[in-house]
Amino acid sequence: MNILIFGPNGSGKGTQGAVVQRKFSITHVESGALFRENIKGGTELGKKAKEYIDRGDLVPDGITIPMILDRLKKDDCKNGWLLDGFPRNPEQAEALELALEDAGIALDYIIEISLDRDTARKRIMGRRLCEKDNNHPNNIYIDEIKPAENGGESICRVCGGKLSMRADDQDEGAINKRHEIYYDDVSGTMAAVNYFKKLASGGKMKFIELDGTPSVKTVSENLEKNLK
Repeated sequence: MNILIFGPNGSGKGTQGAVVQRKFSITHVESGALFRENIKGGTELGKKAKEYIDRGDLVPDGITIPMILDRLKKDDCKNGWLLDGFPRNPEQAEALELALEDAGIALDYIIEISLDRDTARKRIMGRRLCEKDNNHPNNIYIDEIKPAENGGESICRVCGGKLSMRADDQDEGAINKRHEIYYDDVSGTMAAVNYFKKLASGGKMKFIELDGTPSVKTVSENLEKNLK
């Protein structure tokens, strides 16, 4: 089972991706982490990517896509993979689709978690990090994972640890910049989503659109039903 997952920052894409990864025993491939791994490992593609990153430039698709394909061909992806964070525009979407086809790698599902921009922004700003485990979900704007209280102080709902906020989660300018790229349906990520939606309408793969507004559990249940 090979999957592409889309969703704006704050939509719960990472949480739902983890659900899919565990349930179907597939490998999570995140484009940002892939860059870091290749640069740290000193691969040829990593060295080329670092030159662009060090200059503050975007890494060209001619480097990014071979890096992704190389990762998807590794042994731990034989049972399937979940690709997250790429593509981010329609040109990348088309290039990735053609590259997968040329490599004989099938794309089975496209998952889009939709969420309005205001709710996504609030969810980002409501995230709280547990000092003991960052994977403990705490968010002041989501009822089912609201932090616990102790003496008037918010604490981790899972273990009671102290909570903190990421600086970039409170930077509305940075959040808006990321969302402008994602919600752009002409040259941004939504245009890439629509590219694959059109392909799916022709029967090349299945497109799953999920409403990210309900609880994490409800979204997970809806996702699992559609992946059967």
